[in-house]
Amino acid sequence: MGNFADLVVLFIFMMPIYGLLIWTYMEPEESLLTGRRWMYKGDPEPSPKAIRYTKFTSMTAMIGIPFIIIGLFSKNIVLSFLPLIIILVYVLGALRIFISDEES
Repeated sequence: MGNFADLVVLFIFMMPIYGLLIWTYMEPEESLLTGRRWMYKGDPEPSPKAIRYTKFTSMTAMIGIPFIIIGLFSKNIVLSFLPLIIILVYVLGALRIFISDEES
């Protein structure tokens, strides 16, 4: 029964994290400027690449966190490589966003 209790506690702690990730995906400009507005005199405008990267990071985290947890607690050798695969997706996605020339 201890394993079930661990899952319940993990679920309770993950709810605010998912709420923050959903807010970051829906309002990337606000989340980028949270706690930093005092540094600017006017209303700052984040670049389109910064907004795309923020949305990509929050979406990948929402998808990747359950896989990382499954991979860490799994006894299967294939599932234990999931955290490495998620990190690789982050790196390749960031490279694709920052290297691309389009500003959409």
